[in-house]
Amino acid sequence: MGLLEEARERLRALLRESGFDGGAPVEVTPLHPDDAIGARADENFVLKKGKERVIEARIGGARGQAFTDRPTSWRGTPAEALRLDLSRIEDRAVFTAVLNGALRMLGRVEGTVHCRDEDPTRCGPLLAEELERRFGAVRIGMVGLQPAILRGLVERFGAERVRVVDRNPDNIGAESSGVPVWDGDREMERLVDSSDIGLITGSSVVNGTADEIIRLFRDAGKPYLLFGNTVAGVAALLDLPRICPLSG
Repeated sequence: MGLLEEARERLRALLRESGFDGGAPVEVTPLHPDDAIGARADENFVLKKGKERVIEARIGGARGQAFTDRPTSWRGTPAEALRLDLSRIEDRAVFTAVLNGALRMLGRVEGTVHCRDEDPTRCGPLLAEELERRFGAVRIGMVGLQPAILRGLVERFGAERVRVVDRNPDNIGAESSGVPVWDGDREMERLVDSSDIGLITGSSVVNGTADEIIRLFRDAGKPYLLFGNTVAGVAALLDLPRICPLSG
C-alpha cells in the first residue's frame, strides 16, 4: 500500500472514531498566485509564474492546501473524498487538500497553509539553520527544486555540499545557486548516493513519486525530511519527518 492509500485508510478510521460528519460540505478551488503566496512574494517563485498552482479545501472554518500542476475545482463531502481515484493526479491533489483540511479542523495538524509575502524568501535560511542544528555539516540531496530554499542551503552549507533533482524539463541541466539540476526521473539513485540526508518536496505525494523516493533513502540507511505544507496531513498520520518553518 502506498503512502497516500495508507493515509486514506487512517483518515477513514479517524473520522469514524471522532464522530465527524462525513457528509459535511467541502469545496476545493485553485487559488490565484497572489492568494496562495501573497502579492508581495518574489516574482521568481514557481507559483507566481502560474505553471503550478495551490488548490485549497475549505471544511467549515478550516483550510487545507495542496501544490499541483493539475489544479481542479471539486465539491463534495469527506466521505466522497475518501472514494476518489488515487491513480489520477487530479484526484490525488484534491484528496490531499481535503485530508489537510479535515485534519486541521480536527486539531490533528498545523501548517496546512502556504506561507506568504516575505516568508517564502525567509524560509530557506531558517530551514537550513534547522538542518545544520539537527545534522551538522552534512551533504544534502534536495528532491524538487525550490530556488529560495536551495539558496538558503547553499549559503549555509556551500554549493559543494548540496545536490538537487527536479522533474521539470525546463530546470534539468540548468544551474540554480551554483548547483546543477539533475534529472529527477533518471538520477535519483545518484542523488541518494551523493547525499547524507534527503530533503524531499511534499508535493511528491501528489505527483506519485514519494513512495519510491523515500524507499531509496530508507534502503540506503539515510535520514530524510519532507518539506512543505502539502504533505502536512500525510506526515502527521504516518509519522513521517517533516520540516516547514513558516506554513500557517
